Amino acid sequence: MPRPLQPLLSREAIIAATLKIIDVEGIDAFSMPRLAKVMGVRAPSLYHHFKNKTELMTEVARVIVLDTRFPRRPADENWPDFFVALSLNFRRSILRHRNAAPILLEHLPRDVLITMYERVARFLDKAGVPPHLHVLILDGMEKLSLGASLSEAMKTPESQAQIFPNVNSQEEPTLATALAANEWSAEQIFAQTIRSFLAGVMQLDAQQHQEAAPPAQRSAGRKA
Repeated sequence: MPRPLQPLLSREAIIAATLKIIDVEGIDAFSMPRLAKVMGVRAPSLYHHFKNKTELMTEVARVIVLDTRFPRRPADENWPDFFVALSLNFRRSILRHRNAAPILLEHLPRDVLITMYERVARFLDKAGVPPHLHVLILDGMEKLSLGASLSEAMKTPESQAQIFPNVNSQEEPTLATALAANEWSAEQIFAQTIRSFLAGVMQLDAQQHQEAAPPAQRSAGRKA
């Protein structure tokens, strides 16, 4: 059987090639003609699989998000551990493709996230977290995880090893001292930020319920 005159294309192969170009050369180097050249095809062939560049970028973002490993469910009383693990996995997925981070800002696959959030809401429900806190937790986790991960991904290669780049010990001596005393890596700080947020949500909710309780119940709660 004679070989085809040009390579067979698939959506998966096009997405993989797109991500490779962006990973190696940066997002500014990407274009549909550049992709066609790398794949050894003519540019119009790509449009049989993706109607435009926007659709392709959306699928690239989807691949990055779907690469996030869903952690095992811990014991109910340790439910914050689940969120720390999930957030760390999401962060690592983004940082594997630092140059593609801007794509997530513009083409975040909401359908994938909503499906994930349904799973997480069920987990929260089984862990005994009150339903009125679910949206607060999910929305806060999205903003913290996405914002922190994209901020880290956008650092230059020279500043990736620094928590706060460009600190001058002469002009910012207190901050410089704090940085010198810091023993946590960027990933460890991120994990602690997630834990602090979740602990704060639960503590604030308990405090609000205590304040809203009748005086007799508040007094009993303080004695307990």
